[in-house]
Amino acid sequence: MTQTTWEGVYLDGRTATRHPAAINPKPDGLQVITQGGMSLWWPYDEIRQTQGTYAGEQVRLERGGDCPELIVISDPGFLTALHELAPGFTLHFHNPAERSRRVKLTFLAALASLGLGVFLYRFGLPLLAVLITHLIPISWDQQLGNAVIEQLAPPQERCTDPDLLRVLDNMTSQLTATQAENPYDFHVIVIDAPMVNAFAVPGGYVVFFRGLLQQTRTPDELAGVLAHEVQHILQRHTTRTIVQEASTGVLVAALFGDPSAVAAFGLNAARLLGRLGYSRRHEEEADTEGMRMILAAGIEPAGMINFFRQLLEQGHDPSDFGAYWTTHPPTQERIERLTRLVEQSSGELRGRSAQRFSYLDWDATKMVCHAADRRP
Repeated sequence: MTQTTWEGVYLDGRTATRHPAAINPKPDGLQVITQGGMSLWWPYDEIRQTQGTYAGEQVRLERGGDCPELIVISDPGFLTALHELAPGFTLHFHNPAERSRRVKLTFLAALASLGLGVFLYRFGLPLLAVLITHLIPISWDQQLGNAVIEQLAPPQERCTDPDLLRVLDNMTSQLTATQAENPYDFHVIVIDAPMVNAFAVPGGYVVFFRGLLQQTRTPDELAGVLAHEVQHILQRHTTRTIVQEASTGVLVAALFGDPSAVAAFGLNAARLLGRLGYSRRHEEEADTEGMRMILAAGIEPAGMINFFRQLLEQGHDPSDFGAYWTTHPPTQERIERLTRLVEQSSGELRGRSAQRFSYLDWDATKMVCHAADRRP
């Protein structure tokens, strides 16, 4: 049963005297009876609520002009009873039932905002990065690559054996000669460190670690990994990944080809490359286009597949070989997809003698960097 009488305080607006009063809600107004015996009638359409919207607040009602009469009621249940008794006349009063609804709506809005943020990060930012990357000049790509290489591969950490570098340069030239459009001057750098790792840097740099070089059994296997990394650069996957994480200021500088921002961003870009991975779609694209490059160059395609098969047969998970490998598709899946691609392209290879780099003593060539460590 709805409560019919509520305790409150009445103020006449002319004095500061507080009159304890009984407040009786009626269908069309409030009956106010003070302890002094004064009886007042407040029609709902003459009342305005100035306090009591928030939980824990007293309900304060006013009536009149510059010096209004006041009613103050401590029990917040008064408003609920008011809406139940006279729903058609009390719409301009706060309804506590709306408070819980508002809390739920706020919670749902927060969830929606979070979902929108996740959606934008997952789909919106990558799409924006694609659009922006197409607008960035190649010259900025190259300047950024130079700045990143200074951080990631300083000269004192590189393998400098001229025979090894000559082999890698020749291999790179053979692969890139198959591309009708190639805006980059490619450079291959070997870091003298045991990690089985490799990565592409914007502007035409491919970096191998000595550990990956020594993991290969034939030069064809290394050519397969090299083709994969070259495609990351040609497809501008690396640039796109950096753009997706860069600040607005860097993006504006990149769009206008501002070289002054390159050096400042070089260290940050190097750190980004160290912790970011490509999307699965980018990895599959680099695999597919890399194999097509291998086929077009007349290099034995089995080398690229055998390298992944070797890792699988040795029982290694790709993540065992450094952060570079953790974002790649499962090894068995890559082998199957590349094998299908070679089989579908077999007609293009008929009558062509696949280059096997037979002139190389690969076991000796791939060890020269390590051998340099042992020289006095």
